[in-house]
Amino acid sequence: MKMMGSSAGSGFSTGSRFAAAVVVSTLAGTALAACGSASRNTTQAMAGIALAAKATDHGSIVWGACPQPTDGTTQNPQLACGTLQVPLNYQDPAGAKIKVAVSRLSTAKPGKRHGVLLLNPGGPALGGLDMPATMAPTLPKSVLDGYDLIGFDPRGVEHSTPQSCGLTDPTVTGLFPYPAVDGSITKNVALAKADAAQCARTAGENLKYYTTANTARDMDRIRQALGENKISYWGQSYGTYLGAVYRSLFPQRTDKMILEGNVNPTKVWADEVADTWGKGMADRFPDAARIAAAQDATLGLGHTVAQVTKTYLTLADRLDRTPAPVPGTSASVDGPMLRNVTYALLLHNQTLPLLTQFWKASADLADGHVTDADNTVLKEVFASSPSTPGVAEDNQATMFLALVCGDAAWPHDVNGYAARTAANRKAWPLTAGLPTNIWACAFWPKPVEPTVTVTATGPRNTLILQNRRDNATAWEGGVGLHQALGDKSVLVGVDNGGHYVYNEGSACADKATIDFLTTGHLPNKDVYCTDVKQQ
Repeated sequence: MKMMGSSAGSGFSTGSRFAAAVVVSTLAGTALAACGSASRNTTQAMAGIALAAKATDHGSIVWGACPQPTDGTTQNPQLACGTLQVPLNYQDPAGAKIKVAVSRLSTAKPGKRHGVLLLNPGGPALGGLDMPATMAPTLPKSVLDGYDLIGFDPRGVEHSTPQSCGLTDPTVTGLFPYPAVDGSITKNVALAKADAAQCARTAGENLKYYTTANTARDMDRIRQALGENKISYWGQSYGTYLGAVYRSLFPQRTDKMILEGNVNPTKVWADEVADTWGKGMADRFPDAARIAAAQDATLGLGHTVAQVTKTYLTLADRLDRTPAPVPGTSASVDGPMLRNVTYALLLHNQTLPLLTQFWKASADLADGHVTDADNTVLKEVFASSPSTPGVAEDNQATMFLALVCGDAAWPHDVNGYAARTAANRKAWPLTAGLPTNIWACAFWPKPVEPTVTVTATGPRNTLILQNRRDNATAWEGGVGLHQALGDKSVLVGVDNGGHYVYNEGSACADKATIDFLTTGHLPNKDVYCTDVKQQ
């Protein structure tokens, strides 16, 4: 998971997508980065724009043009797209059908081709049609010669029969509740009930079939349509859970698997959020605080990590009580907004300097004065990203709820949430009680099937990439996944911060990844890389 959020009224204006776009990269992560420099810069909530190519009735894909990017970037002309019909409900394969959009970048060379590498950027509920094009520049010739790169929009997302609850706040961050200043969750309970009721009323009964397990089954239909006996897979953030589920459902159809920034599959989803988010933030925050402390003369936030942390927590509390309007906009910076942007900019080492400048700008806003430098930072944070005409803005938020609420049952005891939130606020002040607060999932219908059990069944074929200080999916998530897969996996741990491992400064981790893809051989034992060079 690579997201964080706030309650409605967090201070986001309608057009201000920075925090929503960067944060919801995971629950994944969470502009949602693909991998290293191959980053996805916008969170699109794209609905029913017809693809140029259409699916045939017998399950093959007719390839054609892809939808044009809405952010003005140039699309790789070699990227081809099409759609595939799959069952809405795999328990009724002859029943209603939905369409899944698929993309292909044919990079493999004759005589060197090994197969296909299916890619997923996480979210949950991020589209992945453009991921082959953004990943390709980061991969060496040896990998590109061996694999055609395959992307797809998961069911319900963007071009794949997109779903919408018609949520009043269409941002994913609007789903997640911070307690009130006094710790009360009363308003959070009301919002959770309202969101669940809105989805039941608007999206309807079929939303229960938009789950990770069914997405994994769609992946196997993609494999069949491509004519492949097996598929290799690279998943990031939430995509690690999707990959682990696919591996468990189709162990003999899985070739090489790379899982990066990992979710513990035994804690889906309430326990994953409650048990790891606070610690993940506590592990990662000092990386940014050290940068701020080194610039105390200009930032004025403190000259030690402890002082910067205290300044930050005091500022968050102050903004909780009195939000600071941003001059020239309809937006304000409040406590949730400060925390959300902090979470988002901690995902990458490259954005840590910007984060420290945002802290200063927020403090200056609270004091009632801003400098020209502050205004520059605030404009960057509040920059709008383009939307697609005719698109349901809440598509990603809708599918986020469908997945995290539909994959596994959540506790329903409101008093239990209140007690856990009070304890969590004390234990992990940086996340302010959010990880254990009540979600719409507490009022969601019962999942349509049991949660998939991830086991060590199948071949030894999974490389787990995990940073030591990952605020989106904590170190413990990678360890938990490794334990679930046992000796069928190898853990490559990296002494680095942020949510991404490959192409983020560790030659050791990059070599393990590329060697695995090109030779098919995992390291004999777990690897811990300490060679990170900041880019």
